[in-house]
Amino acid sequence: MITKIREQFNADFKEEYYENLKKEIVDTYGEGTAFRLSETPIFVSKDVKNQIFDACESIIAQLWDLNFDEIRSKFVHRDIQSPSKIGKPHFLGIDFGICEDGNGGVTPQLIELQAFPTLFFYQPFLGKAFLNNYPTIPREGFHYYFSGLDESTYLEEVRQVILGDEQPEHVILMELYPEKQKTRIDFWATKKALGIEVVCMTDIIKEGKKLFYLKEGLKTPIKRIYNRVIFDEISRTKDLNTAFNLHDEVDVEWVTHPDWFFMISKCVMPLLKHRNIPNSFYLDDFPEDINLDNYVLKPLFSFAGLGIDLHPTKEKIGAISDKQNYILQEKVKYAANIKTNSAKNSKAEIRILFIWDEKNERLKPVVNLGRMSKGELINVSHNTEETWIGSSIGFFED
Repeated sequence: MITKIREQFNADFKEEYYENLKKEIVDTYGEGTAFRLSETPIFVSKDVKNQIFDACESIIAQLWDLNFDEIRSKFVHRDIQSPSKIGKPHFLGIDFGICEDGNGGVTPQLIELQAFPTLFFYQPFLGKAFLNNYPTIPREGFHYYFSGLDESTYLEEVRQVILGDEQPEHVILMELYPEKQKTRIDFWATKKALGIEVVCMTDIIKEGKKLFYLKEGLKTPIKRIYNRVIFDEISRTKDLNTAFNLHDEVDVEWVTHPDWFFMISKCVMPLLKHRNIPNSFYLDDFPEDINLDNYVLKPLFSFAGLGIDLHPTKEKIGAISDKQNYILQEKVKYAANIKTNSAKNSKAEIRILFIWDEKNERLKPVVNLGRMSKGELINVSHNTEETWIGSSIGFFED
């Protein structure tokens, strides 16, 4: 998105830089990423940055005007509501596609949002690793951190959100079969940064309302759970045997409360309005006269692109029994404007990652995540045979 920087990067690119980048990941965490890593960061212009953050501010302001009691009642079935105190969401991710604006330029368009943690420790590592291994990336005038943070202050603020006042041995990162997850590189990065254990949900011990895990063979109390378990994965896993469920009444602090996964998600998108937000409608309440060719069908609570239909029809919609769990979202046209050293240009998404700032009682942007693709879906699990696609990070112009 910054022609001069992109052309210089591409001209200076060497395959050894990319190989050294991947080697640093393996040397640091014992394995590479389970998803494809792009050869390049995404250079985000000042104009696009300003549009992104203007949209973010509007979205967050609108979120606090919503009635979350009503949203919880409508979208979180009573049988799976967690009785724990909800509090504020500790995390938020807002995804923007970098799209054509119709005038030869680009504009960010909201793709989805989620009050759920993601790669909060791998992404800062990736930004630094790019700088370590690509000597021609600009060292001044670009940042991947936000809110004036740097490596040390970022770590301290995210540490405070996750650990609170607890000792690391009483805080766990909980996932379902973590060693099999594609995002597991972030689990190892989290453990390295915070000193907390990565624990499979199936290994947790429940005694009354108390939870425990085995640390070096010793039964250790769990007081805070940094939850990385995706609810729909629980529902899709056959013969899952766990001692407790996310909606049990247990004596722990959740980071973040499980119900936020549902309450701030695609389910609120039809309620949000902004020039950078495509129109969307609940599938059980959409205008009869819309042209379905211009919309994509999305399940509300799927993950990693599962269940998305890029070509919905009245017949397909008519066959869906639980229409309340879907939305129709106006299609956007991703801009294939990232020039690459290959035959095709790449498209991009940028996710802005927020943490809850307790002192100022607000969601605060701290870092970002980028994804690149040459196909229809911007997803690191797709188009893996291409080059200059996959996981990345945005370097934002000051």
